[in-house]
Amino acid sequence: MTRVAAVDCGTNSIRLLIAEPGPDGRLIDVDRRMHIVRLGEDVDATGRLAPAAIERTRVALAEYAEAMVAAGVEKVRMAATSATRDAANKDEFFAMTAEELGKVAGGARAEVITGDEEARLSFAGALTDLDTGDKPVLVVDLGGGSTELVLGHGREVTAAHSADIGCVRVTERALGDDDPPTAAEIAAAEEFIAERLDAALAAVPVSEATALVGVAGTMTTLGALALGLDSYDPDKIHRRAIAFDEFEKVCADVAGLDHAQRAALGPMHPKRVDVIGGGALVARAVTRAVSKAAGIDEIIISERDILDGLVLSLT
Repeated sequence: MTRVAAVDCGTNSIRLLIAEPGPDGRLIDVDRRMHIVRLGEDVDATGRLAPAAIERTRVALAEYAEAMVAAGVEKVRMAATSATRDAANKDEFFAMTAEELGKVAGGARAEVITGDEEARLSFAGALTDLDTGDKPVLVVDLGGGSTELVLGHGREVTAAHSADIGCVRVTERALGDDDPPTAAEIAAAEEFIAERLDAALAAVPVSEATALVGVAGTMTTLGALALGLDSYDPDKIHRRAIAFDEFEKVCADVAGLDHAQRAALGPMHPKRVDVIGGGALVARAVTRAVSKAAGIDEIIISERDILDGLVLSLT
């Protein structure tokens, strides 16, 4: 039974999925892990990946490589997205990934996937176990450096756009050091988001969507809060539909909290506390735009995303 693995390294987190085919041909999770390493810390300002950030990522990737070897993984694929695309010292990062993944059967190195492929992989992963039929669906993948809007039906992507409004980028660019953020900072963040979201809405006809699916850590955390969970429970979050009114209220509340209040929220990952406010503002802006354009009144939260799409691409 062939086991495959995928690693998704984004601006904020690095994640692992090891999977194998089940009796019905569908993939079964063997191991799924996540570490927040903040690879993209300050890269928006400096244009370089910080040595400490690369080292944090190396430590996590070394752990993942060890897990893959122990699980008997035969093929692995690693995608690196927003934070590495334009970094001046990206060669150092890619050499590190080749060294660590060289310990796994077949070996590999991180690849910077194109925007089109990222959209296709995110869409395929998000809809892995959602029954959406052949109706047009909009998938929103809210990451650390960027947010992807992907429209498609069945398994076919018809339009996509990547906007530079991830939770880390918005936080570092607009929210400053005030705790909690001031009204002026929130207004500046909303303006920053709106400018970039307008380009995405021009490229992706969201009015055609009949359903909205939100993926990645910011979306799932906000979903957990909207559901009133005391702690983060993927099984209670996955495939849940949440009314826009409830979801947007949580987004507004989270954006206005101070650090200690965000940290005290049960479903909150400790290393997501610093950037969840910026992500909440992005999530609220997107849901408002979709509601206005498509008349949809709920968001479906999915624990499946580009990581699952990467694994599917190996089978």
